[in-house]
Amino acid sequence: MKVQRLIEKYKKLEGVWDAEGAELARQIFLQDLEQLDEPEKVTIPQSVADWIRKCKTFKSFAVSLSFALQPSVWEANGLSDESIEWLANAENQEIFARAWLSSYEIEEEKRYRVRFKGLDKDLEYLNFKHGHVWVFSDNIENEEYRTCHTRKELKDADFGWVFDCPGVEVEEVKD
Repeated sequence: MKVQRLIEKYKKLEGVWDAEGAELARQIFLQDLEQLDEPEKVTIPQSVADWIRKCKTFKSFAVSLSFALQPSVWEANGLSDESIEWLANAENQEIFARAWLSSYEIEEEKRYRVRFKGLDKDLEYLNFKHGHVWVFSDNIENEEYRTCHTRKELKDADFGWVFDCPGVEVEEVKD
């Protein structure tokens, strides 16, 4: 039973019991119930949320929590190295289980600005033109260009190497 339903149930019982102290006990019980918190949502990376959604929607068989936490299953289903590393951490497995059982929030992905050293100042930043084209431009974001990118966006566009290249400066953007 949900806490809110219990609260409503005991609020309706006002004045029902004649026994000495019953009304006081009901009020104290109601106060205690009202102080109970719903379980806090855990925060997980987007890729892990995608894995939970995929596991819960497999059509060929029922997927359990233990199945979702098996390392052999992670690789067989193409999870990224980053997701596998996150899931392999024992502390994160508890977070994963809580997310599986109740609800979760998706962690805001880090965003990066990519600057190529030694280029013309007006052309040194990697930008994504909203017409699905990557270009070099300045670091000014506007309605035409996106200048900050997630690691996934960069990897999907085959720019994952910028994180390991000495000629490229990758700066994490703080909001």
